[in-house]
Amino acid sequence: MITISINPIVTIGPVSVRWYGIMVALAIVVIVLWMLREVRRGANLSYDTILTGALVGIPSGVVISKLLHVIDYIVISKLHPELVDHIVDYTQHPGQIFSGGGLTIYGAVLGAALGIWVYSRFSHFKFGYVADLVAPGVILAQAIGRVGCTINGCCYGVETSLPWGVIYTHPDSFAPLGVAIHPTQVYELIFCLIVFVVLLKLRGRFKPDGSVFLIYLSLYSLWRIGIDFLRVGTPFLLGLHQAQVIGIIVLVITVPLLAYRTRWIKAEG
Repeated sequence: MITISINPIVTIGPVSVRWYGIMVALAIVVIVLWMLREVRRGANLSYDTILTGALVGIPSGVVISKLLHVIDYIVISKLHPELVDHIVDYTQHPGQIFSGGGLTIYGAVLGAALGIWVYSRFSHFKFGYVADLVAPGVILAQAIGRVGCTINGCCYGVETSLPWGVIYTHPDSFAPLGVAIHPTQVYELIFCLIVFVVLLKLRGRFKPDGSVFLIYLSLYSLWRIGIDFLRVGTPFLLGLHQAQVIGIIVLVITVPLLAYRTRWIKAEG
């Protein structure tokens, strides 16, 4: 078994912040730098477009991410009132909606995509073109975020007797202490890095624009449907977690689009 005893909270003077927050901030920076790199490599975009897109996409991602978290907890509190002592019932404590934490990766990705799509309607760039460029950067950022989850002890797995199970010992960890659990955060980190390489190989090989982004959404949704069976969570609908339900909805949309619209082309160069 592997023991994780790292303090998930970093204290610098009077300021305390979790490693998760630091890694999320780093992940956002990585996405922006990735797109600026694409501009330097000849992408048909301006630096201003990227920076403005970030100013639109980041807050919209945070808002939708928080919204999905709140919906998840409201549904759970109503369907499973016995768990109210362990989760926040936002219908009774609306002020806590704006407290720290409580973000979802689906909300961040889909919310940012929605914000940038709206921005594209008022600007001079094609959303699908930008989505394909940013897709590898997004999955790379997700890998960085999972480093924060691993240290934080959130998003942990069910108990296991496998030799690579992890045991958290720090009292500020969100994971149960002294219990061997699946390191689902590490599983996803590895998956994200693999998909990152796959997306890089697929860029420029599909038309129309947006196809690589749809492939990214499909792969990640398929992964979340599966990995959540190993993650601790509360049923949201039909015995499935919220992420699994969203994953199914995303697949129902993306797979037909890929099947009927996407075509393989010879890579340039």
